[in-house]
Amino acid sequence: MKNYRIVVEYDGSRYDGWQKQGNTDQTIQGKIEQVLERMSGKSIEVHGSGRTDAGVHALNQVANFHIDSDRKDQEIKEYLNHYLPEDIRVKTLEEVPERFHSRLNAEEKTYLYRIEMGEKRQVFDRKYIYGLHKKLDVKAMERAAAYLCGEHDFKSFCSNRKMKKSTVRNLKKIEFEKEDSRLFVRFTGDGFLYNMVRILMGTLIEVGLKERSPEEMAGILNALDRKTAGYTVPPEGLFLENVRYKQ
Repeated sequence: MKNYRIVVEYDGSRYDGWQKQGNTDQTIQGKIEQVLERMSGKSIEVHGSGRTDAGVHALNQVANFHIDSDRKDQEIKEYLNHYLPEDIRVKTLEEVPERFHSRLNAEEKTYLYRIEMGEKRQVFDRKYIYGLHKKLDVKAMERAAAYLCGEHDFKSFCSNRKMKKSTVRNLKKIEFEKEDSRLFVRFTGDGFLYNMVRILMGTLIEVGLKERSPEEMAGILNALDRKTAGYTVPPEGLFLENVRYKQ
């Protein structure tokens, strides 16, 4: 039995997220497992580095699976790409040590959120950017981000109110990049809670619209209450950009 690591890119627009669910067959994990089962004739479980929500995209999602196959690595990759839908692509595939696990061994993840501040989104980009259509005070957002970076309890930024596990995470950095009427925001951390990036982004947008002050971030963190944070931005602007592992 060999263990393979794959790097996958996908357009999440028409999917119900990464994780396989009993009430839908429209998940990324489910689609990949279906193709692997078709190839091997056996049930195969694919482990992702994290669960992207419905409508969220990935540039470099990492996953791994164990399979007993005589096919060469390139043949497995080609088989996957041949039978996967056009909006899911395996970029790389390689055999890795037996103990490698894409989620448990992940050290750092970076999410990218894309915002259009101009009058209207470009037609062919509308599924991949949030049409805010309002100018933002990026300097104020950067000041607010400084309060959020570091190791904190991010319970206020989690949609799962019944979360029993620790909600402490290390948000290593938040980076802002402006390009004409577009704003790109990158969140890098050791892990993220359910909807955490989208709630952080919504809260920072409220700062950028001068609906909140940057100094309010400390109070929101201390409150440990979802109601104190900003709104949850829509999924189409969010991409899992990178997952990093120990070399």
